[in-house]
Amino acid sequence: MNFKKIALSAAALSLLVGCASGEPETSDEASKEIETLRFQFVPSRDPGEIITGTKDLGQLVIDEMAEKGYTIGNVEITVSDTYEAAGEALSAGSIDVAWLPGGTYALYSDESEVILTATRNGLSNDSTDPWTWNGDENATLKNGPQVTYYRALIYATPSEYGKVLAEKVNNHEALTWDDLYQAKWAVMNVTSSAGYIYPTLWLMENYDGKKLTDLDQQKVITMDGYKAAFQAAANEQVDIIVCYADGRNDYEASWNLPADQQYETGHSGLNRVDGDSIWNELNVIGVTDGIYNDTVAVTKANPNIYNDEFKAALQESLINIINTEKGAEIFGVYSHTGYAPSVDSDYDGARAALKVLE
Repeated sequence: MNFKKIALSAAALSLLVGCASGEPETSDEASKEIETLRFQFVPSRDPGEIITGTKDLGQLVIDEMAEKGYTIGNVEITVSDTYEAAGEALSAGSIDVAWLPGGTYALYSDESEVILTATRNGLSNDSTDPWTWNGDENATLKNGPQVTYYRALIYATPSEYGKVLAEKVNNHEALTWDDLYQAKWAVMNVTSSAGYIYPTLWLMENYDGKKLTDLDQQKVITMDGYKAAFQAAANEQVDIIVCYADGRNDYEASWNLPADQQYETGHSGLNRVDGDSIWNELNVIGVTDGIYNDTVAVTKANPNIYNDEFKAALQESLINIINTEKGAEIFGVYSHTGYAPSVDSDYDGARAALKVLE
């Protein structure tokens, strides 16, 4: 299969494990006058929520870049349909800058280049023991130190079979491969670090090399975003979902809200109106290894973007913006609390994960 659409191909893999492109990073064609600077986010949150949350970002970037000698007429902000679509658009040069998960960036890094890595507040829990994450008494708080990694969690939903899985884990019993094989799973696209790659690595580590592709594929559903996965969990349509740690924070308020109402974040209600809290009903049954944080990456296809001066200016601008009150609010949509300069080799671990998935 072609991994840039569905899964890794050998050709794509050979590109991933190779060295970065030898293209020059400066160009005589570069201009400091950019009519439209095109940003794209991936749908790891509800697209409408992302667009609403980032609506003031454009002017802040225009103002910051002006101080560095750039004249930008407009900043266009969009949300891709899938993670891979953002990687494809960045590679083709139809967008200039994208916020990509590490796994997606690793796949498309021959045609793009990371300039920043997100930092975020660590969680109150970083345990690999799944039962320590469950119940109201263990509700996860975003009060840890700044970290450059996060984990993925495998959750059992409140479906009839999901409750069976949760009970075993909460009793400190190990789940068998047969337990997981019988379940209905909701996963993300194949380049999603938390929604596919690291849950696969978790399976491989704990179940003799078995992967998500070894499950009953009639029971594995690819969702178009985490909101859809949480909705499927609330509706008891699946038994297991996978998500970043801890996605329950983002859906706690909407879990018990009627479907015709919206929480202030823009999330519509998930309609568990007669249910218990999300912490009691959505139980962690697996915890993955750490995942290097999301990237801000630029295209190599546009010489006005792919040059040392522009990259340095955009790095400084985004770092300055996120360190303001308004910027912190904007990037809070992704739980990003800071940005740090990054280089391509930081994501060699993500490449190794993709290689394993071949």
